[in-house]
Amino acid sequence: MALTGFYVDFFGLDQRPFTLLPDPDFLFWSAQHKRGYSILEFGILSRAPITILTGEIGAGKTTLLQFLLRQMEPSVTVGLVSNAQGGRGELLQWVLNALSVPIERGASYVQMFQTLQDYLVSEYAEGRRVVLIFDEAQNLSLEGLEELRMLTNINANKDEVLQLILVGQPELRDLILKPELRQLTQRVAASFHLERMNLETLRGYIRHRLQKAGGTGDEFDADACTLIHKTTRGVPRLTNQLCDFSMLYAWSAETKVVTEYVVQSVIDDGVFFGGQSLEQETTE
Repeated sequence: MALTGFYVDFFGLDQRPFTLLPDPDFLFWSAQHKRGYSILEFGILSRAPITILTGEIGAGKTTLLQFLLRQMEPSVTVGLVSNAQGGRGELLQWVLNALSVPIERGASYVQMFQTLQDYLVSEYAEGRRVVLIFDEAQNLSLEGLEELRMLTNINANKDEVLQLILVGQPELRDLILKPELRQLTQRVAASFHLERMNLETLRGYIRHRLQKAGGTGDEFDADACTLIHKTTRGVPRLTNQLCDFSMLYAWSAETKVVTEYVVQSVIDDGVFFGGQSLEQETTE
């Protein structure tokens, strides 16, 4: 059921401004998101063997990735792998599937590796290069990360035929810095960590999304933004969730401006679960 007829029409909007799905059209270019995207772009253009982007859950990593994919040149073949897990051999299957390379049933590890190598060399011979993007890469095992590092050794005439972009939560940085992965660390040419939004950035973020959805940007007052920042600590996804509920509450109260009182009502009613994870994070 669409929310047309609910707060969307009430506020004179074209669409919901605070959905939880990553949407490049709503990307807010904060200073750190600009820097994060610049690092991703630098990694691609400089043909870096490995580029890393990390950030908290809901920090906007996937949205940046989707925007990057829109900008890829036709000469770049992209394979996107999400939530890959498994041991030796299974990761190769993920990679080949992401690149739409057929695999013979029952193929051995050596056969799959040869299939991938032949594909990469073939793409290189046609003037194309391959970029593999691993989202949620913190779920990879040490063995899996080392296997990825070995894939970057498939080179031709000293040119990189395969580039890796690893995107994940902060634990990914901890994994890569382990002594067992020092060879992989040496291949990381670019990396960036997305921090949470400060209050000023959050205010700009809320205004931006409202305006993108057809609003004025003034639908939330200053005190409401302050409480939202205190509650979500600047995590974009949690900010979206709390703002979405707050607009629903404002509609039900027939008030055209989301105030601190409205936001507090959402929190008091317990419909916003995001804050509980932050409370647990503080106590751990």
